[in-house]
Amino acid sequence: MKILLLTVAGTSSRFSKSINRPCLKCLYFEKDFSESLLYKMIRRGYCFDKIIIVGGYKFDELNNAVNENFADIKDKIKLVENTYYQEYGSGYSLYLGLKCAMEIGFDELVFAEGDLWVDDKSFDKVLSVNGDAVTFNRETIFSDKAVVFYFDVFNRVHYLYDTTHKYLEIKEPFISVYNSAQIWKFASSKHLKKAFGQMNDFDWRTTNLVFIQKYFGGENKFALIEIEKWLNCNTIEDFRKIGSYNYV
Repeated sequence: MKILLLTVAGTSSRFSKSINRPCLKCLYFEKDFSESLLYKMIRRGYCFDKIIIVGGYKFDELNNAVNENFADIKDKIKLVENTYYQEYGSGYSLYLGLKCAMEIGFDELVFAEGDLWVDDKSFDKVLSVNGDAVTFNRETIFSDKAVVFYFDVFNRVHYLYDTTHKYLEIKEPFISVYNSAQIWKFASSKHLKKAFGQMNDFDWRTTNLVFIQKYFGGENKFALIEIEKWLNCNTIEDFRKIGSYNYV
């Protein structure tokens, strides 16, 4: 069983501000729904046995959009509602998604943030990896929007993100630093369940990077995959850049 997990529960405040109205950005389009981030990612998910989508903000709109636009694979899609999307951090959406995945049962799981656009070729590289995978992009790292990871002198990975969107700080020597493409492949359900069991309630209420760090920060090996074309759609300007890329 292969599962794709997408989290789209956030309030999309920066995106909504950029278009001057409340909006769940994964559903946004200008001419046709096929332009939306959700459509593009679910289209890639056709090769998965199950697609789990964790929503929260404007959940009814999300539910309606899924029913209207993905009727042909409706039995593949599992919608999960995060009713604490305002109170808790992104870790809680990941908790709900992983909990659902473990209840279904799986061999491999790919987790992607719901506000991303990536090229098909790069996404296929993640899927084809035999084992765990961490992704990165070549975008310039800015503290107000980047999720960063670096390797310490022992070649162990560490993740950084500033929820206030102000500063990033590495407090130890490091070998290399990357801008995360915010897509991860978990190829061991056993290891995932172990890491899941090591989390406490407070951990899940912070960012999803706490679990990511728990899973990938140990001694387990993983592939490092470059995402060649990548956009994190924080604003309408970001969204419109997608049109400048040629993708299939």
